Amino acid sequence: MNKKVVKPDTREYTFKIIPHHNGKVRSIRIPIKMIKVGVATLAATFVFVTGAFCYNSYNTAQLKHDKVELENLRQVNSMQQTQLSELAKKTATLQTEIEKMDQLEIELRQMTTTEGNTSRGNISRPNITSGGQGGLTPTVENLNAIVDNLQVDFQQRKQNLEYLKNVLAEKQAQVAVTPSIWPASGDVSSRFGWRWGGSDFHPGIDIANNIGTPIVATADGTVVESGWNSGGYGYLVKISHSNGIETLYAHNSDLVVSAGTVVKKGQVIGIVEAMKLMNEVESEYDGTVAAILVENGEMVEYGQPLMVIQ
Repeated sequence: MNKKVVKPDTREYTFKIIPHHNGKVRSIRIPIKMIKVGVATLAATFVFVTGAFCYNSYNTAQLKHDKVELENLRQVNSMQQTQLSELAKKTATLQTEIEKMDQLEIELRQMTTTEGNTSRGNISRPNITSGGQGGLTPTVENLNAIVDNLQVDFQQRKQNLEYLKNVLAEKQAQVAVTPSIWPASGDVSSRFGWRWGGSDFHPGIDIANNIGTPIVATADGTVVESGWNSGGYGYLVKISHSNGIETLYAHNSDLVVSAGTVVKKGQVIGIVEAMKLMNEVESEYDGTVAAILVENGEMVEYGQPLMVIQ
């Protein structure tokens, strides 16, 4: 069997360098093998440089894209931080409004009850930090909308409570200047109207009690007269109330207010004196007087037996 022998390529290329001016012509002989190696090296270098350029261009473009995305994220984050800050301010403001409304409710309940009951009633406080429907965390926009709605709702409630407070305060002011309590403790010894068989008209109510029992104002007002009255009232206090009503407190043993004094309902204005009036005694039973237990001109006390009727 004959083997084919491959002979090495010994071809060469000659390059001549001819100068433009007079000079020696130079010849350069380069083997074909070296040319092939050079061409392959140049090709490989070109491919490498091209690949490196493309890779660098891609990385540069990706970096620019990432930079843009990062800037967008920063802007979104900054916007969300601003929204959260605004939401926090709204929440704090709403919390303050809720506390004011709670205090207003307490005041209204104290104005309308005698025991100062401060229970919260039916007004409930919403949970502004709870999640949305289905337990999902609401977005910042949704939270802002919720807070805005709550602010409107609570503002309306506050206005309603303020109106109610003003109405109650006005009614309380009217009640304060309207006589509504007894001026002294004790028993009524003579009522308002005709007495003694129609022979005398009594323009007031006599209240019998021990000497020294305090006399109080039956409503808020201003003292317009305080001193001795020669018309049968003795030491007298007259109070004018802002609703056009005047009250008179007669038969005082001592006066503790003077004209011009502003008094409150229940404030002490005088002291009960010893009553020295002629009052009729009415029998509760039919019968005959069997005995008189007191002498004519003798001072008697309230509740003391005067006679025996059979």
